[in-house]
Amino acid sequence: MHQVVTAILGGGRGERLWPLTRHRSKPAVPLGGKFRLIDVPISNSLHAGFDRIFVLTQFNSASLHRHIAQTYRFDVFRGGFVNILAAEQTLENRDWYQGTADAVRQNLGRLNHPSARDVLILSGDQLYLMNLGEFLRLHRESGADISVAVTPVARSQARGLGIMRTDGEGRITEFVEKPKEDEVLDSLAVDGKGAVDGEGNRFLASMGIYIFRKEVLNDLLVETTAADFGREILPEVIGRLRVQSYLYDGYWRDIGTIPAFHEASLDLTLPLPPLNLYSPDRPIYTHARFLPGSKINRCQVEQSILCEGSILSESRISHSIVGIRAVIREGTTVQRSIVMGAGFFEEPGAAVPAGIGKDCRIRNAIIDLNARIGDGCRLLNEAGVDNADGPAWAIRGGIIVVPRGAVVPPGTVL
Repeated sequence: MHQVVTAILGGGRGERLWPLTRHRSKPAVPLGGKFRLIDVPISNSLHAGFDRIFVLTQFNSASLHRHIAQTYRFDVFRGGFVNILAAEQTLENRDWYQGTADAVRQNLGRLNHPSARDVLILSGDQLYLMNLGEFLRLHRESGADISVAVTPVARSQARGLGIMRTDGEGRITEFVEKPKEDEVLDSLAVDGKGAVDGEGNRFLASMGIYIFRKEVLNDLLVETTAADFGREILPEVIGRLRVQSYLYDGYWRDIGTIPAFHEASLDLTLPLPPLNLYSPDRPIYTHARFLPGSKINRCQVEQSILCEGSILSESRISHSIVGIRAVIREGTTVQRSIVMGAGFFEEPGAAVPAGIGKDCRIRNAIIDLNARIGDGCRLLNEAGVDNADGPAWAIRGGIIVVPRGAVVPPGTVL
């Protein structure tokens, strides 16, 4: 396992997740009340025994750097690490990362560990639990130069992903990044393997998870200026190198938009969630906090996650996530919402206290960290607005988002 180096890509600007990414990168966005998105790929890598991990960052990375520094510390006998590789100007290169491949290219000197045989490349903003050790085993047994984790998707999803065709041995014979034309999609449809989500056919999509033989990765990146793996490198090497697929048919979500994040988060509240945060074998690691348990005072709570340090008083919570140190006050109803909580406990006396005030109604919303919702607010989007911006809120895909640290005045109706 020490012959593997993991590179986790920290994502681009995250514009489609704004305003959650106004002050942080996508991998630093809170998940499930107490985690960060970056915890998922790091945990997957550690469960496989791949403990030499580099996280490549660029935009709004301070929060992500702080979380990693506080969370992932290894003893001197293990030899593992989770190190940040922030974009930097050097004498050889004065440009920011131009894409996934370019980010790896600019850090080859650090990824080329003398004992490394393979380089595992992961995305920092996806939800899944994968046996990466099995992925590596099949990569080596097949003699592949490159292996790509693939998952079946429906036609409605295929246009936004890298879609491929494979032969009987799982070798990739054709790869098209984000195909738009119907005839191209038709040619890539998988025959005879059933449908996905009730649609008539399915497609094999790249998950953006790769294993490269170290020498192959160096040759591909040093000899070209290609910026992106999916758009440029993979289509070019099909047929020239052995590119193998690894079929993963478990839960996988690419967190690209506010509605996608909202839906994937609320999936965690289901009685049998598709992403099992309660697995004894594959827990999701995160920053260890020393917080008291949740305090529930005469509340009605249904199908929700309540995290440590939260205080709920005479409120109704349904199908929602209540994060660490969140405060929800008397008479308030929260439905299908994510309340991310706070980074601190606050002394009484603020004009609009941290958390959610009294007699509020909140539905289909994301309340970011340290936000303050005044008494009597109605955040319901009853008009069904799809996209809008306000002084202390935004609507994206019909989901109300109160940004980090924002103050919503008492009595606000939205």
